Amino acid sequence: MEQTGQVTIPQRLSIVTLGVADLAVSTAFYESVGWKKSASSQDTITFFQMEGSVLALYERAALADDAQVPADGDGFRGVTLAIMFPSPAEVDAAYAEWVAAGAAPRVVPHTAFWGGHSSYVADPDGHLWELAYNPYAENGPDGRMMLAPPAD
Repeated sequence: MEQTGQVTIPQRLSIVTLGVADLAVSTAFYESVGWKKSASSQDTITFFQMEGSVLALYERAALADDAQVPADGDGFRGVTLAIMFPSPAEVDAAYAEWVAAGAAPRVVPHTAFWGGHSSYVADPDGHLWELAYNPYAENGPDGRMMLAPPAD
């Protein structure tokens, strides 16, 4: 088999790693909303198995060092994470649960300009999570958001 030097990059997201100020505090926050820490977690990193991917929590300074970038960035990071729910009522309930667990409320659940039902909360490190319902994309039987197929 001839090697061409090209690799096909899979269209998937395997792990999202959040840099956190205090690993124990952040781990406790996510556990308080009912997420289960993986046995693969270690003293320096926490893993949560998601539906189709993994969420990792890692000390911010160590993550910056690993990526060889400065650790002092703060404010809006240009990224949000999202969980899509099957109904507006479930968005409202999830928003209330996250806020009760210590998330900072950012945008209360509302009918969004694009026709869905959306809200935002921030975890203890300021990472923004959108909790939303999208009437134009169903969740599959496994809970994952299903988009229309590619328009090739």
